[in-house]
Amino acid sequence: MAGAVHGGAEAFFERLTLAQHRAGLPVLAVIRRNADRAARLSAGGLAPVELPFGGALDLTTGRRLRATLEAFRPQVVVAWMNRAATFCRGASRGAPWTLVGRLGGQYDLRYYRGCDILAANTRGLCDWIAAQGWPRERLKHLPNFADDFSSVAPADLPVPAGARVLLALGRLHPNKDFATLLRALAQLPPDVHLALAGEGPERTALDALARELGVAPRVAFLGWRSDIGALLAASDMLVVPSRIEPLGNVVLEGFSASRPVVAAAADGPREVIEDGRTGMLVPIADHAAMAAAIAALLADPARAQAVAAAARAEFETRYAEAPVLAAWSLFLQAAARIRG
Repeated sequence: MAGAVHGGAEAFFERLTLAQHRAGLPVLAVIRRNADRAARLSAGGLAPVELPFGGALDLTTGRRLRATLEAFRPQVVVAWMNRAATFCRGASRGAPWTLVGRLGGQYDLRYYRGCDILAANTRGLCDWIAAQGWPRERLKHLPNFADDFSSVAPADLPVPAGARVLLALGRLHPNKDFATLLRALAQLPPDVHLALAGEGPERTALDALARELGVAPRVAFLGWRSDIGALLAASDMLVVPSRIEPLGNVVLEGFSASRPVVAAAADGPREVIEDGRTGMLVPIADHAAMAAAIAALLADPARAQAVAAAARAEFETRYAEAPVLAAWSLFLQAAARIRG
């Protein structure tokens, strides 16, 4: 996995490989150099290999990756997103292992030439890949799982006592559309506060918008946080306003923590959430609709509790570690037979 320092796909790579290791699967995690990620994987019992995974002038990673894989002798190699797929393609020429490309979004499939099979984390993404001409028989849907946050102690948040707290999480980027959430907040009662965890290029613009809307005293910019379960435990509701969200791991985390979720109807949330039962979907970039959905749940605690309970049940059935690990185990067994 040669991805970014932060991100949902990168975090799930860590969760999955550590869970597979705990389940007894021989796993070798090969990652782009990142001391913090390597430390987390090592603390979980893995011995990650760090490689540069650089640009066009990187003449060493391919050779070292091939040597690393030949020493480990895997049956299946999973290339986690574009950069990893590019390097794995070269390192796998003539190799005995099956090469799997794992996608978490509508990526350019040219990166995945040479893969024996592709795995995607939503059914909608599988449909998109097939529409690009990739054979259905070489395509597998494998959902993500979230950590179980059912019994996490709440974090201390910088909000007044008695405030009703909305939580939003993610990179402060236009695709996440936190501006729509701030505009929705401006239409909600003054005791409703927003805790926003994340950093990114939109931080200054969002801070200015909060002041312009008059809600700055009701917004806590928390920066990057890793204590997601504690933040959810301290909140009344999770709001996911993203314009573009191929899956939305954060939705699964809200399900896990038994928090009602209000989300813009981007591809991922629209697939995961059953509107009105396991969460509330609103049109993308519609702050009035978002405010109305949030207000409706805040005004009806019994309904909010029912939605959260249904979401938790959905998590346990489909998005908890055990069912997803079982699906991956069956998939890897089948994938190993392609070249085995």
